[in-house]
Amino acid sequence: MTGTFINVALVLLGSALGLLFKNRISARFAKAITSALGLCVLGIGVSSMIGTQNTLCVILCMVAGTLLGELLNIEKRMDGLGELLRRKLVRGGGNSRFVEGFVTASVLFCVGAMAINGSMEAGMLGKYDILVSKSVIDGVTSITFAAAMGVGVAFSAVPLLIYEGGLTLIFALAGQGMDPAVVTEMSAVGGTIIVGIALNMLGLPKEKIRVGNMLPAIFLPIAYIPAARAIGELTGRILG
Repeated sequence: MTGTFINVALVLLGSALGLLFKNRISARFAKAITSALGLCVLGIGVSSMIGTQNTLCVILCMVAGTLLGELLNIEKRMDGLGELLRRKLVRGGGNSRFVEGFVTASVLFCVGAMAINGSMEAGMLGKYDILVSKSVIDGVTSITFAAAMGVGVAFSAVPLLIYEGGLTLIFALAGQGMDPAVVTEMSAVGGTIIVGIALNMLGLPKEKIRVGNMLPAIFLPIAYIPAARAIGELTGRILG
């Protein structure tokens, strides 16, 4: 839960700074910081990706997972959920700006590949690199959000704590009896997806990479590793 607590703390700190320095944040500085964070995220993704012990597993899981995600159109559904929440909760009235900040920040901070990947590594491996990186990004984002939409952004820390903390606990329980090879390849696939997030942050692709549609790939090593072993053993018996 350490990574989640750091994430919540930085969102609160960023919100406080945003309220303090309201209307004084230069767009040029915000863009420069985003680019710097994008490079950091790229490094984290690459370090997880090259930790694979089975490159074929990563390739096949990424291909199959992305196809499944595109078929289900996960990213569009995630975006649609955010828009639905905004339409339902953001209405006219004195506190509409508060609710807008709360909903917008909650959706952005909770829904995404880094929240899932980071919670997975924190729960299964006790590593917080991804969540700490996400925390810094969320903290910087909350500065600009709070400056524009007010104190409602700070209250997004509550659903963030519940969502990210819950995922970490679930992965911690699920990973207790999981094959270490499966955990390694899940982390490698997650790192590959994080590279896509970094490229989007840096604005390198002409068309934004739909990383949300790649999320099913993270869980495919659970099936791939035992299946590959079974096929290998069967092949060995036949040839032997």
